[in-house]
Amino acid sequence: MKPRPDLPPDTTAEDEGTPVSVKIRERVRAAGRRFHANDNIAEFIEPGELERLLDEVAVKMEDVLQSMVIDTQGDHNTAATARRVAKMYLKEVFGGRYVQAPAITEFPNAERLNELMIVGPITVRSACSHHLCPVIGKLWIGVMPNEHTNVIGLSKYARLAEWIMGRPQIQEEAVVQLADLIQEKTKPDGLAIVMEATHYCMAWRGVKDMDSKMINSVMRGVFLKDMNLRREFLALIPKK
Repeated sequence: MKPRPDLPPDTTAEDEGTPVSVKIRERVRAAGRRFHANDNIAEFIEPGELERLLDEVAVKMEDVLQSMVIDTQGDHNTAATARRVAKMYLKEVFGGRYVQAPAITEFPNAERLNELMIVGPITVRSACSHHLCPVIGKLWIGVMPNEHTNVIGLSKYARLAEWIMGRPQIQEEAVVQLADLIQEKTKPDGLAIVMEATHYCMAWRGVKDMDSKMINSVMRGVFLKDMNLRREFLALIPKK
């Protein structure tokens, strides 16, 4: 079937009515990849499709509001809520699913630095995969470089954390994903990450406990083998 001139490139009249989410999902499956809540699927989204996906989500969010018996026609406060929520999910709080990893400039370790470096606290914002409620907290990253380690700017650690956390996440999985990414980028002798966060699925609903926090860590390389180094890292993290 020949493409129609009024449709985007590589689009035919036959698939014009196919939701863009279906097309993206089919590409992911054809590649043998998964599309879990905390996966990045940017490589399967073609130019212009994110805006079309936003339109699709906005329509479905409008249906959600209607099913909740919210008057989006007569209530000026909710007249554009569906599109605002769709934009928030796709381009802001869950943007880490739909965009490529931030560009990171890497430099050789010319001075052969081999002392512990700690970055933090880095403020992180995410949402739990179970209820899509906010997860807000801080994390600290410890790096033990070697002469072959790639050096990246301090702000880039925050960029990488934002990209990983900008998806529906489970905290235990999020820190592992971030550790894998930093390990790949820097190739240090050791890597340590500690994250402390408030989960609003517990503070906003359920038991409504505003004081509880979750703290977890990932230790790699020499941080696993050297107890003194691990103690030094943990001791240097500011206590409240």
